[in-house]
Amino acid sequence: MTTKKLSQFTAYAISIIATISLASAQDDSPQITPEVIAPTGPEVVTVDVNAQRVVAIPALVTPSVVNTPAGDTQELGQRIASVIASNLNNSGIFRTLGPNGVKRITMPEVTAPQFTHWQGRNADQLIQGFVQGADNGRITVGCYLYDVTFSKETTRSGFTVDPGDWRRAAHKCADIIYSRLTGEAPFFDSRIAYIAETGPKNNRVKRLAIMDSDGANHRFITNGRSTALTPRFSPNYKSLLYLSYVDGNPRIYVYDLNTGKQRLITQSKNPTFAPRWSPDGRFILYSMAIGGNTDIYKIAVSGGRPQRLTSSPRIDVGGSFSPDGKQIVFESDRSGSQQLYIMNSDGSNQRRISFGGGRFATPEWSPRGDFIAFTKIGGGFRVGVMRTDGSNQRLLTNSWQDEAPTWAPNGRVIQFFRTARGSGKTSLWQVDLTGKFERKLPTPVDGSDPSWGPIRP
Repeated sequence: MTTKKLSQFTAYAISIIATISLASAQDDSPQITPEVIAPTGPEVVTVDVNAQRVVAIPALVTPSVVNTPAGDTQELGQRIASVIASNLNNSGIFRTLGPNGVKRITMPEVTAPQFTHWQGRNADQLIQGFVQGADNGRITVGCYLYDVTFSKETTRSGFTVDPGDWRRAAHKCADIIYSRLTGEAPFFDSRIAYIAETGPKNNRVKRLAIMDSDGANHRFITNGRSTALTPRFSPNYKSLLYLSYVDGNPRIYVYDLNTGKQRLITQSKNPTFAPRWSPDGRFILYSMAIGGNTDIYKIAVSGGRPQRLTSSPRIDVGGSFSPDGKQIVFESDRSGSQQLYIMNSDGSNQRRISFGGGRFATPEWSPRGDFIAFTKIGGGFRVGVMRTDGSNQRLLTNSWQDEAPTWAPNGRVIQFFRTARGSGKTSLWQVDLTGKFERKLPTPVDGSDPSWGPIRP
């Protein structure tokens, strides 16, 4: 591509940038049809995910400064680069240079990088791009990834969005870059539901809340007049499943994120726990105690008569479907202590998979199908993983009380909540599968019961 004239580059860039149609601010469940520009470099750059790679990312440039409701295009270029850098840093796999502290680039450099300069900064990879005003008050964001060592372009992508959705464009750019460099599925453009907790230790107010995977765009869903527990995003992202105690009685609701309306799935005067979606969104698992005996049930999302899946005379709780929907992992004390079991989705072929000291609780199947995350109880609460046959058990955290793991969409990072000794304050944390990279997720109030949703549609 020639870079002789800025106007020529701008016209060319706009012609190659694919468009993602993001819904307006009123639509909380946008429909997105991404088109990624075909890579011009090697097929996949595979890296050792246990070794951090250095990625340089200067601020995205703009051909001309255009004011938008979210800030001018030059400001947005700085912010978008910052979000991309933060996403990659938070994966634990990369270390970024910039956008602060590195040189600003010019528009022609977007497609003609000064590789010698970045080699001098010991960068392995380089991300450059632009932000430009588009039609109807929108903005176009272009992202380019370069291999600095080989001085080659690896991939490019672009998105046209409403200015208020600039963070989604940044997450999408980071997702494409992450996948390109690791060969794995992405996870940045996703959301997290959790229980926001306020008030004294013995009288907590628990509200349903959602936010982006990095803690931005936070929103409270319920008002706290009734306790909300254990939220889960539907597979299509249109609704939230959660448990609520109204007048002291448990009820399972599905909350529509577009309309703000909720629908009652089932209610009972009996203690009810941990509703979970099936992968196809057609069924809901939950546990219910009747006459002191707790079993696992399955009910159609449309309601109706529930199907009882377990009949042990002890306590069977929880339940998480395998990604293909054929199996369910759950916890039971039928052996004398809390352990993990697997059964077919119709309740048949129940067998124990956890052995060894301590108790096991809150199992959740990885979206990749290869691991099951759990809470290990014994001398504290710790989050760990095991293979689906119970082998290769590994503990990933080592705090006083870590529990309720939930997987990132790509199955590489686990989110959980941590309770502080003494104060009872709760907070959300993330840890990668190596257990080496752990970080606290920012929330405006205390947080518990996290649920990581799939990649946004």
